[in-house]
Amino acid sequence: MSTFDLIGFDADDTLWHSEVYFQRAHAEFEAIVGRYIDLQDARVHDELLAVERRNIKLFGYGAKGMCLSMIETAVALTDERISGADVHRLVQLGKDVLAHPVDLLPGIAEALDAAATMAPLLLITKGDLFHQESKIAVSGLQSLFPRIEIVSEKDQAAYARVLRECEVRPARFVMVGNSLRSDIEPVLALGGAGVHMPYHVTWALENEHEVDETHVRLRVAASPRDIPAALRSLAAA
Repeated sequence: MSTFDLIGFDADDTLWHSEVYFQRAHAEFEAIVGRYIDLQDARVHDELLAVERRNIKLFGYGAKGMCLSMIETAVALTDERISGADVHRLVQLGKDVLAHPVDLLPGIAEALDAAATMAPLLLITKGDLFHQESKIAVSGLQSLFPRIEIVSEKDQAAYARVLRECEVRPARFVMVGNSLRSDIEPVLALGGAGVHMPYHVTWALENEHEVDETHVRLRVAASPRDIPAALRSLAAA
């Protein structure tokens, strides 16, 4: 019998590529703003990050919030000199991210099949509801998850609610994801376990965490192919 009653999976950058599209939009944003100001002096990346941080409570996570934050930052940094054409280009950047293809990480389908033999699967992700729903539908993975949760924030309260509704004790839950802040830290705090699968690029705000990476209930998977072994290791511990 499996040690776990439920295995959770993150979506973006765990099942499919996502952050690379946001990073490309950020790079284009800097190129547009660079037509008006000295990028080195303005600390554009830091300014955008600060605006995004403030706006999360208003706009939530995802491409729409990023787009609005880019416009706000560009207007402020250029002292309102940015042209209507360039503002329109920033809007298009947001639309491009919303329309990006859903490319599965190599080996993730097989990893999900293997995990499903150990316990039922839960997909829990955060971000724009419409965007997340559309990506899940296009991914072809929807049928593997008896339950799918799209939440505004992945914190202890959100995980506790979901586990309570699933009638699963935290000690019988393991979460697989690329973000130590959103996928691992709150679950460990509740008494659950985690499998961290780092993605090659991570949004700066997701790097803010206090996870002890030697935690006894934490394993690291270098790729989707390593997830089943990490789950078995946790089950045997």
